[in-house]
Amino acid sequence: MAQKRVYLDYAATTPVDPRVKKAMDPYFSKVFGNTMSLHSFGQESKIAVEESRVKVADLIGARPEEIYFTSSATESNNTVLKGVKGNIVISSIEHACIEETANWLSKKGVKVTRIPVDRFGKVNPSDVEKAIDSETALVSIIHASNEVGTIQDIKEIGRICKEKKVLFHTDASQSFGKIPIDVNEMNIGLMTASSHKICGPKGAGCIYIRKGLKLDPLLHGGGQESGFRSSTVNVPAIVGFAKASEIAKKEMNKESERLSLLRDKLIRKVLKIEGSFLTGHPEDRLPNNASFYFSFIEGEAIVLHLDFAGIAVSTGSACSSGKLAASHALLAMGLKHEDAHGSLRVSLGKWTTEKDINYFAGELNKVVKKLRKISPFKK
Repeated sequence: MAQKRVYLDYAATTPVDPRVKKAMDPYFSKVFGNTMSLHSFGQESKIAVEESRVKVADLIGARPEEIYFTSSATESNNTVLKGVKGNIVISSIEHACIEETANWLSKKGVKVTRIPVDRFGKVNPSDVEKAIDSETALVSIIHASNEVGTIQDIKEIGRICKEKKVLFHTDASQSFGKIPIDVNEMNIGLMTASSHKICGPKGAGCIYIRKGLKLDPLLHGGGQESGFRSSTVNVPAIVGFAKASEIAKKEMNKESERLSLLRDKLIRKVLKIEGSFLTGHPEDRLPNNASFYFSFIEGEAIVLHLDFAGIAVSTGSACSSGKLAASHALLAMGLKHEDAHGSLRVSLGKWTTEKDINYFAGELNKVVKKLRKISPFKK
């Protein structure tokens, strides 16, 4: 194993902030009651969850009662898509948990309409408007791509859905806590967020559901989360999620500026490599995301060789990086199969430094040159 280790896969998951871990610690053994219990042990836990609801809501301009905690973004997205009655409209670059849920629904007779994107991964809001018909129940468009970081015009898409009286959901797992979100200003009716993308613990996510909107629950049982999400409440994870949200609100602007500078430096260095290309929108992208493809070589090979140098990055989406198939999102953006197979996602975070960027760029240059020499695809 390499002596130097550099983590540049923050879009996949993040280390827990020490301040988050400290906030969680009491809820493993001191305050451990079941939130549904009437005694003081349970009520202490219930109070902690309600205080957490306030903190998460505060980050997106929502009311506390509009936040429903779940175990993950995947559960949240499944709940939204399966909880409406009628046809749905999604983009062609959604996360796998939206894409696969839509595929499952289509087998049940639900009509799924996929909106195309341009070469930068951008959805044209007018295409959404054209796709909505009298039987459309839900439009779900990802806020920022988990693969290429492109940010969508959610405010305009939300406005269209509001005008058409159609439910609008956005998967904000990658953007939550990284760029400003105001659910009211952006016309968002339903939104998914995740804890482990913002240096909170795994095992916690949430759905924002605007007051007055109704969804059928995915889980039935004891009636937790106001009857919407039955299951014993994961209090430590929720407390950690809330603390991470609180930190994000305080530090987002400064951290976003810092990461944007590092990201732009990284992009400049990588594009100096022959046969390298930026994917995603050159400007409307997350501050921590830089994504590329490299002609004549496989992304998986780049990832493995960089890992030997102690560097963690991913090819395509981390949730799907074990698959040999080319990314559906990159193909939807117009990349050829062979180019999509040469994709690399580099995502920065709270502990990324300029030294990390310099080390990565140097090692990547070596790896690309090495792989090109042995590539059977290069003419």
